[in-house]
Amino acid sequence: MSDIKKGARLRATAAEVVDAVASGGRSLDKALQQREDRVAPEDRSLLRLLSFGPLRHHWRLQSRIDSLLDRPLKPRDSVVNALLAIGLYQLSNTRIPDHAVVSQTVEATRFLRRPKLAPLVNAILRRAVRDRIFDQPPSNEMALHDHPQWIIDVLQADWPDDWRDIIAANNARAPMWLRVNPRHGSAADYAARLAADGIDSELLPAAPQAVRLAEPQSVDSLPGFADGHVSVQDGAAQLAAALLLQNIKGRVLDACAAPGGKSGHLLELGDGRIDLTCIDIAVSRLAGVSQNLDRLGFRAALIAADASKPDEWWDGSSFDAILLDAPCSASGVIRRHPDIKLLRRPEDLDSLAKLQSDLLGALWALLAPGGRLLYVTCSVFAAENDGVVARFLRDNPNAREDDVLQNNNIRDLMRDKPCGQQILPGTAGLDGFYYAGLVKAS
Repeated sequence: MSDIKKGARLRATAAEVVDAVASGGRSLDKALQQREDRVAPEDRSLLRLLSFGPLRHHWRLQSRIDSLLDRPLKPRDSVVNALLAIGLYQLSNTRIPDHAVVSQTVEATRFLRRPKLAPLVNAILRRAVRDRIFDQPPSNEMALHDHPQWIIDVLQADWPDDWRDIIAANNARAPMWLRVNPRHGSAADYAARLAADGIDSELLPAAPQAVRLAEPQSVDSLPGFADGHVSVQDGAAQLAAALLLQNIKGRVLDACAAPGGKSGHLLELGDGRIDLTCIDIAVSRLAGVSQNLDRLGFRAALIAADASKPDEWWDGSSFDAILLDAPCSASGVIRRHPDIKLLRRPEDLDSLAKLQSDLLGALWALLAPGGRLLYVTCSVFAAENDGVVARFLRDNPNAREDDVLQNNNIRDLMRDKPCGQQILPGTAGLDGFYYAGLVKAS
């Protein structure tokens, strides 16, 4: 196959991925997983770039497409709309030569079985280059910020002084963070191992096991990964285990445990002094937890169940600590999952807040007196964070907010909320996470 046809096939595959998200409502991870095997392994990083980028900049690109088309494409040709977005993204955000972008993107229409639209794609891309459309100002606020209006509105209300920085962080590419297993040395030791392999990195003093890579790497290239020396986990997510286990031993519950990153970290820090139980609602998701723990050399009790219905799975023995990493909008990790901006709806916040409250209330009954529950989300929306915790504290007189966060080094990177603390996305290269520690009265 010629280079042009190979490049065209890759762009057609990327168009199917983008269309599956934008028009089909599929998650980006699933859409990629279903199609990655069509592309040679050495080209998969480009496939990801051409899938993530157009979704990250969906509103800016769509406004350009709308201005260049005389009339919208028919719904059955939505995949060609996605292909146009990929073509415009390459012209504006990559160093791929314009002539290669045009030729390979036009040729991709044939792999998409839309050859009659090849002249249109060719004309649109050539006009974009000729008229320098990316030098023109965005047509509206959504195109300016590359977010749906409802997210912009919520961010402006919740973070009036920070919303622009949050949006900028959401639109940036996320760095790759590692968590070093203390059984196999310190973060500084591992950074030295990386340097010996020509991989640049830096440390985060507030998270002593965290290493941030200068450039993302395949896990296969990470020394000791297969043997459990290191795991991939954002630096902000690495705070959960240390905060939960401070002065804690005994029975520990990791509710909503999949994919198991925090489970492994709990066992790394608490090995020998905690007995860990991991709950997740899906058997398939627990398989990923099991694989993660096997790689690290740990064991835990794994239960497939609905954590909000303890009558169906709880053995009646109280837990000394509970980690509730609650299902949420994931608005703090948009830079890793740009499809969130297209798939989430404003009405989701109410249903998620109810689920979070139900989980918090159900699991509180399982906590031993004097025990700690750490409520965590990867959201920046108050409705899912301090809104949920404030109602819980109001309705449960035997609960008080814990001071576990107050004397931690990471406090310098956190914003105080009425209840709990927030790390905003982009702070020190971290994802957006909310933490609230709760203690049960003795």
